Amino acid sequence: MAKLYFKYGAMGSSKSAQALITQFNYEELGMRVWLLKPSIDTRDGKNTVRSRIGLSREARVIAPDCDVAAEYRRGEPYDVIIADEAQFFTPAQIDQLRELVDEEDIPVLCFGLRTDFLTRLFPGSQRLMELADSITEIKTVCACGSKATVNARIDADGKIVTEGEQVQLGGNDSYIAMCHPCWMRRIREQK
Repeated sequence: MAKLYFKYGAMGSSKSAQALITQFNYEELGMRVWLLKPSIDTRDGKNTVRSRIGLSREARVIAPDCDVAAEYRRGEPYDVIIADEAQFFTPAQIDQLRELVDEEDIPVLCFGLRTDFLTRLFPGSQRLMELADSITEIKTVCACGSKATVNARIDADGKIVTEGEQVQLGGNDSYIAMCHPCWMRRIREQK
């Protein structure tokens, strides 16, 4: 029986690398993998999933208005679906992935952030937390050595940003993973 998986972690926790390694492992066994990414994620090119360690693969780009279940059923069958940057999928698209798990008996592995730079759930992540059969944290560490849970947005001067739009694409130049105490301490020090 297939399951819906949500594997989340802070920035820099190797989510994309793990998604690509998982894809490789399935393909090495002769299985067909449908690799997805949301259209909003254009950091590494429109249809590329790339990890910080240099792994990359071409992915099917999913626009916010795309019905993922209908799109899957129009194409060739796959043995597994892997979705990177899943926090950017709409709640309706997460429901559609759940539908594929239930009705097509196909495992769906979603990798992404749980929360934004203000520690608020992304809508796609919230829906995954509500629907996933398996929820796994991919851990990374703060500079202090504690477990990082916050995706701290930083400006050009390295200061913590505490207001703005929920979505701002960026990598190590725009975000750092921090533990909550360090994040709060830096915010207080900046005031």
